[in-house]
Amino acid sequence: MFVYTKQYGLGAQDEDAFVRWVSVLGNLADQLYYPCEHVAWAADARVLHVDSSRWWTLSTTLWALSLLLGVARSLWMLLKLRQRLRSPTAPFTSPLPRGKRRAMEAQMQWEALSLLSNLADLANAVHWLPRGVLWAGRFPPWLVGLMGTISSILSMYQAARASSQAEATTP
Repeated sequence: MFVYTKQYGLGAQDEDAFVRWVSVLGNLADQLYYPCEHVAWAADARVLHVDSSRWWTLSTTLWALSLLLGVARSLWMLLKLRQRLRSPTAPFTSPLPRGKRRAMEAQMQWEALSLLSNLADLANAVHWLPRGVLWAGRFPPWLVGLMGTISSILSMYQAARASSQAEATTP
């Protein structure tokens, strides 16, 4: 995960300041999540002598925060892409080239799938928080499984699609 962070940097390649900061904050939440989860696991395995429930709550909260930031990012990107696709072109200019329009539509589909995947995971993340927080602990097992399955299928579809697109563009 550290390699991912180092490669990403501070998001300078993103054109939008909101997207950049949401991505950086999401990355920070992801980076903090992993050590917290490891401490919680180590406490459950009796490797560390600390209260694991606090660490599980903290790691789940960081997971939910990361997902919430991902939802905000995807909604923002969908809004911006939709505005670009629907914006009237200035007089004496040509409409968007077909290739650019298709690329923007593909990006919108990617963001919509990311949004749905993050929402399914967020529903589960809240479920695993301590009782009293929103709907925590109220999902029946079949619903937890369904949300996880939906998220997994969407993520696998995105990965397969990205792989096939990468192969199509490689000479």
